[in-house]
Amino acid sequence: MIDPITSSKASNAPSSRSVPSAWKTTPAIRGFLMDALAAYSKVQGKAKDVLARLGPTITPLDTEHSISERAIRLLQERGIIETWYYDCPAFVLLGSRSSMSASGRDYIPASEHVGLHNLVTVDLSPLHDGIWGDCARSFVIEQGKWTQTPKTGEFLLGLQAEAHLHWAMRSFVEPTTTVDALYHFGNAEIQRLGFENLDFMGNLGHSIAMRREDRSYIAPGDHTPLSKLSFFTFEPHIRQYNGAWGFKHEEIYYFGNNGKLRLL
Repeated sequence: MIDPITSSKASNAPSSRSVPSAWKTTPAIRGFLMDALAAYSKVQGKAKDVLARLGPTITPLDTEHSISERAIRLLQERGIIETWYYDCPAFVLLGSRSSMSASGRDYIPASEHVGLHNLVTVDLSPLHDGIWGDCARSFVIEQGKWTQTPKTGEFLLGLQAEAHLHWAMRSFVEPTTTVDALYHFGNAEIQRLGFENLDFMGNLGHSIAMRREDRSYIAPGDHTPLSKLSFFTFEPHIRQYNGAWGFKHEEIYYFGNNGKLRLL
């Protein structure tokens, strides 16, 4: 049984008085940091808007390639023309490939059609003026149309599991929680729900950096407190044991200087 989402320690919007705790502040630089936080929020917001608008446009004749091209076009319409993730601004997987885990460095979109019954995952990695965004969603297709209330049991359980994992993470972490602790908690929770972690490195997310190679991962053995990361993603890529579909949901989080976890 998947617990309902009843509460959250994470605010849904950046506070006007709370920059990331990893950014040591003085009154003289506080305004600059708030501008930087607003810039990150703006880029991430544009990516979320693209994903919100993408679902209703998916048709049975779409492919990974056509959905990727549409997402890129929607990003460009919002002024986003670069990506930080190799040459892969929109990483789209569908069908059996929804369970595939690979680097964007090697990604080539496939030509399989969505059809009447499918799962499509879309992971966006926008870059604008050196500022990253990073978010992913899963789109269930039933009877040839996107639906947020699927009838298929495995689809419904997958969406519920992703929602639960984000809720559980927000309920678990504190500023002193380490990367290692989150890794073990998240993977234990995935297994408790009857799912497996599909990430090719076994990770659950990463820090947001200025350079791709400077990312640190939500991986075992890293005892850095999460509050020392300016921003971090939480992005379980999961599949039900003996299931056919791989689900994604990614958000960026940060700890404000008041110690509260916030959603970017």
